[in-house]
Amino acid sequence: MTALRQKMLEDMQLRGLSERTQESYIRAVRQLAEYCHKPPDQISQDELRSFFLYLKNVRHVSRSTQTITLCGIKFFYDHTLERYWHTLDLVRPAKEKKLPVVLSVEEVGRILARVYQPHYRVCLTTIYACGLRLLEGVRLQVDQIDSQRKMLHIKQAKGNKDRYVPLPTASLKMLRQHWLIHRNPLWLFPALREDWLHSEKARSPMSESGVQRAFRAALRECGVHKQATVHTLRHSYATHLLEAGLNLRIIQSYLGHASPATTAIYTHLTSTTQTRSLETIDSLVAGLWR
Repeated sequence: MTALRQKMLEDMQLRGLSERTQESYIRAVRQLAEYCHKPPDQISQDELRSFFLYLKNVRHVSRSTQTITLCGIKFFYDHTLERYWHTLDLVRPAKEKKLPVVLSVEEVGRILARVYQPHYRVCLTTIYACGLRLLEGVRLQVDQIDSQRKMLHIKQAKGNKDRYVPLPTASLKMLRQHWLIHRNPLWLFPALREDWLHSEKARSPMSESGVQRAFRAALRECGVHKQATVHTLRHSYATHLLEAGLNLRIIQSYLGHASPATTAIYTHLTSTTQTRSLETIDSLVAGLWR
């Protein structure tokens, strides 16, 4: 490890960034160095500008990819090198105002029914039933289950925040049955190996990519024609709770959103809200023609 990389890691640790964010930031700086074929502290501002134009015009990376790349490189220059680059103030991508895809309860059931490997199906079902992010679901540990209160304790999630989410009775039974198969003392979803049935010694959780592949395969097979991902299960969970009449602030706490404005987006996605809005508009318009 170079001294420069070590210093950046230490700077990120001092800043309190999560390990996942640290990995993303290091990757962004490494990609910049590989593009310019030189150490990142020797890159000029023109080369930096060329790199971001390459990401935008050649690779056509998504807004989220561009944002995390910018944040990583900006952290490196601002904090590790203590060098100001004007270019970094220009390349921030414009905010997108897209509504997320949402599945109906019936569509969720159809997709999960086509996930044939039990370890993937249990993980995906838990992600939906508790409104989890993919990483939160894959890395669930045995001690996070509070069976007496029927709650999941989500630890150090996005933003290094803890939260509790309800654990449905059916999900608790499902997780208990699943754990009896592997009996790993730490992970609910241990890494898959040839000796998985005797994986007491497995030290890492199941891979995210395997869960994603299982979801995509089930989506293709079940005939649901939506651009859904594993994260769509979390959006659907929130929308279904809102349609069932649960308070928006409670849903916010379950999702771990810092701002109620983030959770409020689901009010635009519920069929109940749309129906009520249409009924209200219909009554207003009807009154104009009496």
